[in-house]
Amino acid sequence: MKKEMKDIDKIISKYIGKPGKILSILEEIQESNKHRYLSREVLEYVAKKLKIPLSQIYSVASFYAFFNLKPQGEHTITICRGTACHTRGSKNLLEIIKSILNIKETDSQEVESITTADNKFTVRTVACFGQCALAPVIAVDNNIYGHMTNEKIKKVISKIK
Repeated sequence: MKKEMKDIDKIISKYIGKPGKILSILEEIQESNKHRYLSREVLEYVAKKLKIPLSQIYSVASFYAFFNLKPQGEHTITICRGTACHTRGSKNLLEIIKSILNIKETDSQEVESITTADNKFTVRTVACFGQCALAPVIAVDNNIYGHMTNEKIKKVISKIK
């Protein structure tokens, strides 16, 4: 953990005195973390170093959707759940993905973000990608795939699995 704190000190030093430093610091720390997340210990350390209440640091980290407070998988699969994608089968795609990755949960639960036990995949849903003409849409590691079908998603996942 000492090396991680030294790395965090370097990141913090780059942003001291700059407007919006909390966002920039947290974003860079998250990107430098193998599992792309901000642990409680890291948030506490940043708060201490910046002399800012932990509640303020936590409120920033929990407000913005691009910050993760839990470890993320090596690969991220994001499913659009917007109206166009929903009407063209994104809920079924979500169920197929959960089945392929052996993610167990009740049918009544909607996935917002869940990571497989082996930290290989994180599955997320978003309200809308803004790619409605391509519905249903998914993103795998930030690559957008439109007109997605069950067969296509099986091929995409098998390539990275």
